[in-house]
Amino acid sequence: MRINRVRTRRCLAAAAAVGAIALVPSLAPDSAGAAPQSVSPPPAHAGFDYQIGGPYTPPAGVSVVSRDHSASPAAGLYNICYVNAFQTQEGAEGEWDSDLLLRDSNGKVVKDDGWDEAVLDIRTASKRQRIADKVNGWIDDCAAKGFQAVEPDNFDTFDRFPDYLTQGQAESYIKLLSAHAHSKNLAIAQKNTAQLSDDRTANGLDFAVAEECADYNECGDYTAAFGNHVIVIEYSAKGLKKACSNWGSQLSVVRRDLDVVPKGTSGYLRQTC
Repeated sequence: MRINRVRTRRCLAAAAAVGAIALVPSLAPDSAGAAPQSVSPPPAHAGFDYQIGGPYTPPAGVSVVSRDHSASPAAGLYNICYVNAFQTQEGAEGEWDSDLLLRDSNGKVVKDDGWDEAVLDIRTASKRQRIADKVNGWIDDCAAKGFQAVEPDNFDTFDRFPDYLTQGQAESYIKLLSAHAHSKNLAIAQKNTAQLSDDRTANGLDFAVAEECADYNECGDYTAAFGNHVIVIEYSAKGLKKACSNWGSQLSVVRRDLDVVPKGTSGYLRQTC
């Protein structure tokens, strides 16, 4: 279990009009748990690209891509829609009702200082529902655009702010998102939070998106629950080498630059097995 994991810098990408996407045939559920019949997780061991920092033409061999909910899906591919579900985007606190921002005993907004993101207050059922209503609106947009899955980030916020939040609160909230995603025929990912993989069925989660699971020896925790429906994102040469050696024949693996910038931007890096 990691508390201070490396996390990508998420930036709102300009929407790219790239047209409609093709439907992906349903996959047989693995023994770890079944998604609703109308929901298909990304194909296992597929070429993957992580484009949450801005969309661009996917490289050859890529059939699965993840993009920010403000962007459009890539034509002809399986598309995952990224939403920041447990924290605000940097500088976006004003887009939320003030009482939905977590505050300390002095009334100061609690922030994930590494990314200057305000933490959302999921401590009560009523607040969880109000937060979910807003995030589910983004999920509705994902479905309307033609995405096939959703990736709610920062499920592990409770693990990094244990003085305020609990695992039970996080799981109660993710269930609101998974139920809504399934109602829109979208698969939904467990983002990181390896220690909760055994709860994937109860939480309604269909596949995993795991940052640095090879580097931190966690990939097996995900595969034990999700089978081969695990997408691995590494941010170092060491992590990629380890991921490819141990999991490259089974899982989708990619290395990206930490800021996940679009191709053609300074700092862009993408490698795979």
